Amino acid sequence: MHLFYKSDLQNRIQKLSEEESLHCIRVLRLSEGNTLFLTDGKGAFCEAVITNANPKACLIEIIKPTYEYGKRDFILSIAIAPTKNIERFEWFLEKATEIGIDEIIPIICRFSERKEIKHERLEKVILSAMKQSHKAYLPELSSLQKFKEFVAKPFPGDKYIAHCINSEKRLLKNLVKQSENIMILIGPEGDFSSEEVNMAINEGFIPISLGDSRLRTETAGVVACHTVNLINQKDNSQP
Repeated sequence: MHLFYKSDLQNRIQKLSEEESLHCIRVLRLSEGNTLFLTDGKGAFCEAVITNANPKACLIEIIKPTYEYGKRDFILSIAIAPTKNIERFEWFLEKATEIGIDEIIPIICRFSERKEIKHERLEKVILSAMKQSHKAYLPELSSLQKFKEFVAKPFPGDKYIAHCINSEKRLLKNLVKQSENIMILIGPEGDFSSEEVNMAINEGFIPISLGDSRLRTETAGVVACHTVNLINQKDNSQP
């Protein structure tokens, strides 16, 4: 299955961007009459056929539209400090998108070693991961935000903060409830400061543990993402 992205799929006849057209015709060597799939990143997942195999402006016709493809009944948002090595943060974005996430909020904390990101580049990583994993919803990448300002914002669901400070914490897997919106805070390589943890708790965040192992920032983000998705996974097996 070849999946391509187009932000607007209202019309039956669509033209791929020059970049997507080149990949479709020159790299994948698809031609007129071949079937492919389109998503708008907002839930549409459409079967289509190539009608004009132009490598600069490939025309395709939607023959079977599907809407709300793979829609979930909960929202997962992860606020996470970008890593000093940006490739590790990109790895998190890729894996979280593959597993399933709705919103990623990069945050600047007291011990953050990276305080700048290239937003456009990171969005391309997420887009590529969405297409590779055949998903119809494109996760939102928010702008870089300061910790203090972020934790004060309202969120319509349960809020958790994962940290390594020696204090009472419960395992995330024992707290997650199906179909509930969830926000999880993941700190930088140097962890959250005690002041930040207390600030988050005062704003309604519940302290959590992700297990016995001490995890890197990007690994913690993936573990948190996978835990929430696993708890929410529906059993479709037949008796």
